[in-house]
Amino acid sequence: MRPEHPATPSPPENAGIGRLRPALQWCVLAPLSLVFAAILETIGLPAGLLIGPMLAGALVGMNGGTIRLPHQLYFCVQFILAMMIAGSMTPALLVAFSGNWPLFLAVVLAVIGVSTLCGWIMTRMRILPGTTAIWGSSAGAASTMLLMADAYGADARLVAFMQYLRVVFVASAATLVAHLWVTGAEVSATTDWFAPIAGFPFLATLAVGLAGGFLGKVLRLPGGIFLVPFAVGTVLNITGTLTTELPRWLIALCSVMLGWNIGLGFTRAILAHARRALVPTVISILILMSFSGLLAALLIVAAGIDPLTAYLATSPGGIDSIAVIATSSNVDVSFVMALQTVRVLIITMLGPALARFVADRA
Repeated sequence: MRPEHPATPSPPENAGIGRLRPALQWCVLAPLSLVFAAILETIGLPAGLLIGPMLAGALVGMNGGTIRLPHQLYFCVQFILAMMIAGSMTPALLVAFSGNWPLFLAVVLAVIGVSTLCGWIMTRMRILPGTTAIWGSSAGAASTMLLMADAYGADARLVAFMQYLRVVFVASAATLVAHLWVTGAEVSATTDWFAPIAGFPFLATLAVGLAGGFLGKVLRLPGGIFLVPFAVGTVLNITGTLTTELPRWLIALCSVMLGWNIGLGFTRAILAHARRALVPTVISILILMSFSGLLAALLIVAAGIDPLTAYLATSPGGIDSIAVIATSSNVDVSFVMALQTVRVLIITMLGPALARFVADRA
């Protein structure tokens, strides 16, 4: 049962930057990313090495760029960032969660419920064809939603557009909020990108991350390339079996490539196809972000969580971009990532069934 999608004129192939050879397109993207990142870092925005390349990638993609981050590199980005976050997980986090797990679970389910409601309303209003809005509005597990959307007869291109746009909005807003929370002393802090590191812990960190990433890929778990190394690394770190060690320059490089992967997804073809859905999609994203902000206020009042930590913890994805922003800010990274991971796990387990249930009744 595949609904027919309205015909949308496709932009000409190899237009604009797309007329250049791939190597030259990368030569355009790299310095543009450097300029944007330098500007953001200079004014003190957290995660400038993520947001700058993301903006540069979007400009290249929207102007006809055809390059994409190779799958092998994105694989490495995911498991390295997963191990970076796993290194910040502490036993104290388990204590905090054990005393407040009903509240945290309610927060996660509330975010999932509101995102599903937004998709159902857009479907009922016939803003998007078929059940596209339901899959596109899911707050997380983008890869799962894309696969399920195509199998269910929705427009996978529009689903991808909605998912990517939400990530851009959430990452940008989280960066700005984190910047406003930073004090003058924190802005002026410098980073030693090439500080010496311990060799054996570094190799062990890479080995665990690589093995976990391959396991997540073999098991075909949604988000498994990130979540499996994160889970294994967290257990090893909390038990003291592994000391996570990653050089600053490698984390920075992964942030840049993650930004490219997000930004380059905004191609002319997708934007032309999604033109009619742009305004409703933006409205639904803003509603979800506002609701998440209210949930952050609930955590502040009920659990005594500091405001910036609560805001990043309740932000509706993506988990990798929020991870980069959290580690660039003065927050409880372990708490942020714990709540983000719970959200991803629940939406991974319940998301497809929930979206299918709502789609059948839309």
